[in-house]
Order: sequence, then structure tokens, then C-alpha cells
Amino acid sequence: MASAADGVGCLSAEQSHLSLPVADQGTWAPAMNNLGIMPVSINGQQLVSESLCIQGFEPGLGILTPINPMMAGISLVPPPPIPPDVPVIKEIIHCKSCTLFPQNPNLPPPSTRERPPGCKTVFVGGLPENATEEIIREVFEQCGEINAIRKSKKNFCHIRFSEEFMIDKALYLSGYRMRIGSSTDKKDSGRIHVDFAQARDDFYEWECKQRLLAREERHRRKIHEDRLRPPSPPPIVHYSEHEAGQLAERLKEDNKFSDATAVLFTWIDRGEVNRRTANHFYSMIQSANSHVRRLMSEKAQHEEEMERAKEAFKNALLAILTQFEQITAVFTAATRQKAWDHFSKAQRKNIDIWRKQCEELRNAHSEEIMGIRREEEMEMSDDDSEENPCKKMRLEENGVYDQTQASLKEENDSLRWQLEAYRNEVELLRMDHCRVGRLEDDHILLTQTHTHSSETQIQLLQQSMRNMQQQILVLQEKLTSKEAELEQAREEHCYLEGDVHTLRDRLIGSNGDAVEVTNGDLHDKGINGCVPLLYHSRQKKNKLNMRGGVASEKEALLLGIISTFLHVHPFGANLEYLWSYIQRMDSKVSAGELERLMVRLPNMFKQELSGVGANLEKRWKFCGFESLSSA
Repeated sequence: MASAADGVGCLSAEQSHLSLPVADQGTWAPAMNNLGIMPVSINGQQLVSESLCIQGFEPGLGILTPINPMMAGISLVPPPPIPPDVPVIKEIIHCKSCTLFPQNPNLPPPSTRERPPGCKTVFVGGLPENATEEIIREVFEQCGEINAIRKSKKNFCHIRFSEEFMIDKALYLSGYRMRIGSSTDKKDSGRIHVDFAQARDDFYEWECKQRLLAREERHRRKIHEDRLRPPSPPPIVHYSEHEAGQLAERLKEDNKFSDATAVLFTWIDRGEVNRRTANHFYSMIQSANSHVRRLMSEKAQHEEEMERAKEAFKNALLAILTQFEQITAVFTAATRQKAWDHFSKAQRKNIDIWRKQCEELRNAHSEEIMGIRREEEMEMSDDDSEENPCKKMRLEENGVYDQTQASLKEENDSLRWQLEAYRNEVELLRMDHCRVGRLEDDHILLTQTHTHSSETQIQLLQQSMRNMQQQILVLQEKLTSKEAELEQAREEHCYLEGDVHTLRDRLIGSNGDAVEVTNGDLHDKGINGCVPLLYHSRQKKNKLNMRGGVASEKEALLLGIISTFLHVHPFGANLEYLWSYIQRMDSKVSAGELERLMVRLPNMFKQELSGVGANLEKRWKFCGFESLSSA
């Protein structure tokens, strides 16, 4: 009660200084209630009922513990967020031994230094000269628990709190004017300034806390990595005859084969194989090899399943494409005049939008199916290229024919694709023509112009299609003629082989007589007319060679290939380069044969020297077009 009386006395002593009408109790009661002070009169009578007072009032102190929660910066409850544009209105704070008056709200807020990390200590300056440690503790204990107060003789002190958030509450008191009791002496009043202080103890505690957090984070990360780390492989047992027998049994089982092969690999890698254990390891390796057939059969089964899945997928896509075609046919039927005129304008617009969307989806679906077909054709071509060596040798014998046939096939395919593209363009132009025909009456002139241009394009495309078809027919006729010529050449070859066998039999039967040819002179030493026959054939061949003609179909093919090759190389090519290119198609052709063929035809091929000094070389060039133009 004595302390309460002192508090009331202090309040009454300040009446003259505040120059407010104390008799107006209706003004003082809400203000004292908001400040957390029991509203009482000078006589100690309670002005407001206890139900309206803020809970937590202690009569022994005369203030709230803690102070009003709505007073930001002083209570233990965090203050509500204050907009930056709204100024903070501070109120008078009454304590037992002193009173704190706020500064003028028009003045700028007190400045503070940069906050040190982990700061728990504040610097308090501008204290009254008569301020004691008890008065300072009484004022700042409202902000939180105080660990230590270090007061100086020069009107300042350092206060260390137990928590960091209490510093913000202490900074709220910066700028207040402290007056001890009701005295007006200068030594009993002063404007306090609160700022952050840099203390070694705070920084040390903050570092310890940071190290603790870092250790916890490392521990948490290590636990997470351990949880995500794959389990370690089981240890490999050491080799022994007993373990080798068990391993041989496990190698024969399909479900334990993987683990068993890992153990076998480790043993071999460790160097467990020697003369004594070689037979055991050989039997285990043989058991491992026996699984190859099983794996190949499993692979074949998976490939068959994949092929079936591909076929099912392709059939499903074809079914979807068929349904798209049916929907497109429905839209096409709906856009005809006998049905189109009965729809309203909005219905026509919706049907047109739906038809366009359906056509776009159908075209995209068709492109996807064409892509699948192209992939299948590429796979088939890859399979054909991986044939057995015997078949490759047979193909190399007929290399020229195959290349000619392949080139004709490629040209045929390209022409067929171009024809398909032209057909698609004609179809699209017809569809555009149909859409143009359904336009409104105000666009009739534009429709006629566009229709005329579309018809012109259709006629041009039809003409080009006819030309393409004629070219295809010509190429097919050429292919047929080439096949007939090749068949005739094969028959002649067989006939010549028979003649050679007949001549060989005659020479063997003539008791060892021979034919000698020296320096181009023919010495006849045979009998039964065999040698004169050879002489006449050789003479006939020499006449053909001197005349410069083509003696066989093989020479005609070589002539065409050489002409094409040299035409592609306008600067000419040497004989070795040309011979290496033809060797890829026919390995039986020699370089001398090519040179004799080109020498016999000077109107088509000519030989020139190119280069200087050591780089001098002979090059053959194609001059058939020059001879033709001069003729």
C-alpha cells in the first residue's frame, strides 16, 4: 500500500507541471487505462470498474506486468505491423521513480548505428546525473529480462538483455525525456538516447549459435545423403572348393545367375585361377555360356512382343484415321448446297470451324502414319544391308546392273512421290475452290477471280502430272530394254564359255601342239583348223578396235560410267582414281583395259598433262560434247 501511495503521490506531484485539469476525471481515466495504469483519483479512489480495466494490474507496482500489449516495442507480445506512412504516436510512460515524456512528433526519429550480429546489448546515453542503477533497471526491465547493467560516471550505461528481440523494445524508448520524481532540477532530467552496442559476449554467443546451426545442418544433410545413398553391395566370399560347388549350382539357376556371375568375375579378377582350380573355373564359365541361348530366346520374345505392339499401334492409328475420314465425309456432305442452305449463319460458322479442326487433326495423323512407314522402310533397308557375305559376293558380280536398277528405282520413287504431292496439292486446291464457292454474295467478284486462278493452277498441275506419267513410262521402257540387253549379254557369255571349252578340248587332243605369239606375229603350229579359227577371231577383234567401235555390252556400260564420272569432274581425273571408282562395281576390270578403251575413242576422251615439276600427272577429260558441237 505504501508503494501504491507513492505512485499516487508522484502522479499528484506532476499535476502542476503538466498543467492539465486533474478534476476532469473523464479525460484521465481512459488515458491511464490505455497506459496500463490503474485509473485512480488523487484520493486513491478507483475511477473505472475492474471489469473495464486491462487485466494483469498489480496494485503494488501501479503498472501492468507486462505493460499494455498495444504499446509497440515495450510489451512482450510482438507489435502489429505499422504502415510506413503512418507516424508512430508515443505516449507518456509512468514509472515508480520517474516519468518518461515522448519527444515532439514533428522532429525526426533518433538515428541508430548498424545492428551488430547477435546484438543483446544497448547503449543508453543522456541519462540524468542523479539516475541510479535501480531507476535504470526499473525503466528498462519493462522491455525484458536484464542480465547486466554497466553504468558509467558520465551519464551513460550499457544494458545487456537475455534475448535479441528485447533490443527492439528498448530502442522504442530512444528520444524520451526522463524526469526523476517531480523535481525540475537539471540533474534530475535528461533526454535518453538508445542505440545498438557492440559487445564481445554477444558476438561470441552469436558465433556459437551459428556453429551449432551449421553442425545441425551438416548432420541433417548427412542423414539425408545416407538415406539416399544406394545400399552397399554384399561382400564377396573367398574362393574355396565348397563355395565353388555352390556357385556352380547357382550359375545354373536363372534367378540367381546375376549374383553368381558377379562372384565369378570377382574371383577371376582376384587371381584365384591356377593349375589346380582351372577345371573348376572352366566348368563355371561353361555354365555361364549356357545362358547365352536363353538370353537370345528372351530377346527374340521381347522383339516379337514389340513387333506385335507396333502392329497393334499402327492398326489403331489406321482405325483412327478411318474415323477421321468418315467425320470429314460427314462435314463434306453437310457443306453441300442442298443441306448447307437450311443451316443458320451461326450453325454454318460452327460447322466450318469443326471441319477445319478435323482436317488439321486428320492431316497431322496422316503425317504421323507416314513417318512410321518411313521408319519401317529404313529398318527394312538396314536389314537388307546386313545380309550374309555370300549374297554380297553375288551382288558384287552384278554390280553394274544393280546400280543401274537402283538408280532407276530411286528416280521412279522420287517421281512417284512428286506425283503424290501434286495430287495432294490438286486436292487442296479443289477444297479451297469449294470453300470459296460458299462465300457470301458481297464477295462474288473476288470469288470469280480466285476461281479462275485456281482453274489455271489446276490445269498447269494436270499438265505437269501428264508429263510426269510420260516420263515414268519412258523410264519403265528403258528399264525393260536394259533388262533384255542384260539377259542377251548373259546368253552370249554362256555361248562364248561353251566355245572356249570346245577349243580347250581340241587343243588338249592335238597332242600338246601350242600357239605362240611373238611381237604381234602369229606362228601356226596346230592342226585340225583350231588355230586358224583363233586367228580369224583375233583379226576381227583387232579390226573392231582399230575402227573405234564398242565390241560388247560390258564396254558400253564401262563407257557410260567413265563418261558420267569424267563429266562430274570437269578438271579431269587420273587413271588410278577412275580405276579405283570402277573397282567398287566390278573388281575384274583392269586399269589397262580402261586406258585402251579411252584411247580407242579420241572423240570422247582426251588426255592432258597438269601440274608442274614433280606434281606433273596425266589426267583424262570428257570431250564428247565438244566434238558434238563442232560437228
